[in-house]
Amino acid sequence: MSVGYSEDSIKTLEWQEHIRKRPGMYIGKLGDGSQPDDGIYILLKEVVDNSIDEFMMGNGKRIDITLNDKTVSIRDYGRGIPQGKLIDVASKMNTGAKYDSKVFKKSVGLNGVGIKAVNALSKQFIIKSIREGVTREAEFSAGILVSDKEYPANGEPNGTFVQFTPDETVFGNYVFQEEYIETMIRNYTYLNTNLLITFNEKEFISKNGLLDLLNENISSEPLYPIIHLKGEDIEVAITHGTGYGEDYYTFVNGQHTTQGGTHLSAFREAYVKTIREFYKKDFDPSDIRTSIIAAISIKVEDPVFESQTKTKLGSKDMGPNGPSVRQFVIDFIKEKLDNYLHKHGEVAQTLLQKILESEKERKAISGIKKLARERAKKASLHNRKLRDCRVHYNSKNPRAEETTLFITEGDSASGSITKSRDVNTQAVFSLRGKPLNTYGLTKKIVYENEEFNLLQSALDIEEDMDNLRYNKIVIATDADVDGMHIRLLLITFFLQFFPELIRQGHLFILQTPLFRVRNKKKTIYCYSPEEKEKAIAELGPNPEITRFKGLGEISPDEFKNFIGPDIRLDPVRLTKDDQIQELLSFYMGKNTPDRQEFIINNLRIEEDIIDEEPPVKISDIDENVDKTDDSNENLVA
Repeated sequence: MSVGYSEDSIKTLEWQEHIRKRPGMYIGKLGDGSQPDDGIYILLKEVVDNSIDEFMMGNGKRIDITLNDKTVSIRDYGRGIPQGKLIDVASKMNTGAKYDSKVFKKSVGLNGVGIKAVNALSKQFIIKSIREGVTREAEFSAGILVSDKEYPANGEPNGTFVQFTPDETVFGNYVFQEEYIETMIRNYTYLNTNLLITFNEKEFISKNGLLDLLNENISSEPLYPIIHLKGEDIEVAITHGTGYGEDYYTFVNGQHTTQGGTHLSAFREAYVKTIREFYKKDFDPSDIRTSIIAAISIKVEDPVFESQTKTKLGSKDMGPNGPSVRQFVIDFIKEKLDNYLHKHGEVAQTLLQKILESEKERKAISGIKKLARERAKKASLHNRKLRDCRVHYNSKNPRAEETTLFITEGDSASGSITKSRDVNTQAVFSLRGKPLNTYGLTKKIVYENEEFNLLQSALDIEEDMDNLRYNKIVIATDADVDGMHIRLLLITFFLQFFPELIRQGHLFILQTPLFRVRNKKKTIYCYSPEEKEKAIAELGPNPEITRFKGLGEISPDEFKNFIGPDIRLDPVRLTKDDQIQELLSFYMGKNTPDRQEFIINNLRIEEDIIDEEPPVKISDIDENVDKTDDSNENLVA
């Protein structure tokens, strides 16, 4: 019997219902707050963007942001939203002031959707407009108007106040990470000089724009003073470090475009072109750009982004009647950088020396690279180490963001993940054992070591990050001493040769459960002793408790639960305070007295641990093995 298809089958969702049913269309992924592009930070950004646009138009020089557990408040001191349109602005799709480019010519939020998404996805949303002595306040819950009132402002300055609490029925159990919010705020201040932003009463302000950004984010002394160039609708800061890779911070109309786009491609081309012409040498692009650290910010009229979250610029032109982004950037860099190098001979000489050193190293390993590429090409036809997926990050596929490469140890763990993975978006790379410690080695080792060369080839990052094949690179090792050591060795490899992979947020550690607690009706997987105790309390007396000691002993059927939609990943993060060389030297260098002293001072032995814990029955010891894991980690250090 066929299902009826009539007028009753056609449904029109209210605006807030549509946003709540399809949040990914409006804010990208939901997440739980553990990654900087998770939905709760996009909600905050959508509100702050509106305040930034007011500042850019010359209204208000301060923004106050407060985080109280899961509730965020934003107060600006601009003109305040016209009060007759306050409810429309918060709850009517495609309502905003930015359609008229004369008012907001180069703003970030252009489609009148952002604030509505925040409203619909919050269990409580309050918006106030303080204007000319009157305050109008509207309160919503999940996008539904709860109250609307008007009262005297009692001397409060003009501006807009927004307070929201993301809805846990949409986002699950999320936690705001203050570190991510501070990074977002710092970027706002770099791009809007002399704007004061307070966050929980801590003040952020920048006087020198992108120059401050590089100064505050470079962990070691740059090779030469930062080159800072400014023009109408463009600002650039450039220097070089001593490592490998390329490190970029890119922005469009104040938006941090973490995935780059047309402006970054144009900058990379323009920089090579200008350097070649200045030195009158046809240097290889990789020699010119190796270890570059640069920031570029441009302002584009009516920008086109490749997603609602605006992390990649798609615009080809600066505006309807303007030049192409490519030509605009090339012309600016050619003139300003060329002039700078002519005026600063010592910088030009240092830069030339750096290029020649990169060229010398590249030529020294060119023979090895050729052999390694041939080996990788043969292996790619039947690479026993890689179980590839069908979709890749550098493709136009709508699932490209989901692509993941699991780096595993040993055949048993690889087998479990391989059998339980999603073959469309999840790939597996199998290590045969502990990889080489690459600290202090040159990039030559990447080509000499077959395993590293095949990993580099699988990721397709030999030349640059443009062709990266997986959005997430996940280290999946056992949570024992050997597994921890392998994690450190792999992180060292990426820090040493591909730090931009970490800076751009692509490297993760897979969390797998320590325990399985079950009875005849229900199974609960637990990632900590606390979760185990909670599960025991929930399931009642005498549940079956299994302690997982390694990935290989988890069956493929069970593994599906850990690498599916509820996958738990710990991002490997680099902050501006992380001194990479010092960290690598301490943890991965030769056995220094400092490290010996650290291990002695932090070593925990079993007798100490048992003394700290209440008595346990012998039968419980197996379930409590994890209590010694901290000492294992310190031993690895």
